[in-house]
Amino acid sequence: MNSRLKTFFKQKINLILDCFLPKFKIEDHINLLSQKDIFWDQIVWESLFKGIFFMKLAVYGKGGIGKSTTSCNISIALARRGKKVLQIGCDPKHDSTFTLTGFLIPTIIDTLQAKDYHYEDVWPEDVIYQGYGQVDSVEAGGPPAGAGCGGYVVGETVKLLKELNAFYEYDVILFDVLGDVVCGGFAAPLNYADYCLIVTDNGFDALFAANRIVASVREKSKTHPLRLAGLIGNRTAKRDLIDKYVEVCPMPVLEVLPLIEDIRVSRVKGKTVFEMAESEPTLTYICDFYLNIADQLLSQPEGVIPNELEDRELFTLLSTFYLTGSPKLESEAENSTKKPNTTNLTNDLDFLIL
Repeated sequence: MNSRLKTFFKQKINLILDCFLPKFKIEDHINLLSQKDIFWDQIVWESLFKGIFFMKLAVYGKGGIGKSTTSCNISIALARRGKKVLQIGCDPKHDSTFTLTGFLIPTIIDTLQAKDYHYEDVWPEDVIYQGYGQVDSVEAGGPPAGAGCGGYVVGETVKLLKELNAFYEYDVILFDVLGDVVCGGFAAPLNYADYCLIVTDNGFDALFAANRIVASVREKSKTHPLRLAGLIGNRTAKRDLIDKYVEVCPMPVLEVLPLIEDIRVSRVKGKTVFEMAESEPTLTYICDFYLNIADQLLSQPEGVIPNELEDRELFTLLSTFYLTGSPKLESEAENSTKKPNTTNLTNDLDFLIL
């Protein structure tokens, strides 16, 4: 949508909002409308066409936890439920949609560079590729290693899709985001999402990463209509640490997938579990895990705005529970553990690393 048409459209929509604001009940979004022009399209479309299903998901989790494999299978599950789905890979490796398309598709950045950043010369078929199960795929790509900001690339991707009038043609848009949240750039997809999904396992490091993502969701929810849909346990035979974490930091657990070798193999083969199940019916039971997640999302859950734990508190909670089976918060640990006398400790050291 060019700037002149957008300005005209905004004027007309504002007249509609003035007349029918109570009907559409968007008072929760009015402060966003006045503060953030970048989210104007999102607010207007979601408010005026609230009866039309439109959901945006952002999938996060520790690096290597299986986000892309999980995202692709959730996208297929949503498509199996009759929704038109677009998956956007937000990783410079541009391999998020590999199991949907079977190959590494060109990225948005590659296409824009080839067109000398003339958006008007880009067509939907240049950047949107249809994969298995009629799920459309886009790879945002990213700047060269060690340079630029991945968050900027995500913004450019959404901008281009809106220019192509493609962003609102889908029932569900799923952002598959690389790794942990370490800066505002990594959190950029949360600017456009309705729900965040966190993929974790039953391990120490993955739950630490999940806790940082929880903090990002809480922060973004102050200025965006964002909620945490819940955790997805992946590749885990046990869930005791997950359960202990959500007991102290309440949030839904959408599903816990056990350690299944066929899921890992599907990634290597460049296929989703759903596609493999067509020739191997014994894998159908795995698809049910993802269909269950899809059904919960399609029910449009209320979601939560969680309050993360402090790093030391989480460390004490998980380490104590892991070692002894009984949780203990940091404050309790400090009261029950006598601090060693370190007055003369430095006298015996050759090096002191701070």
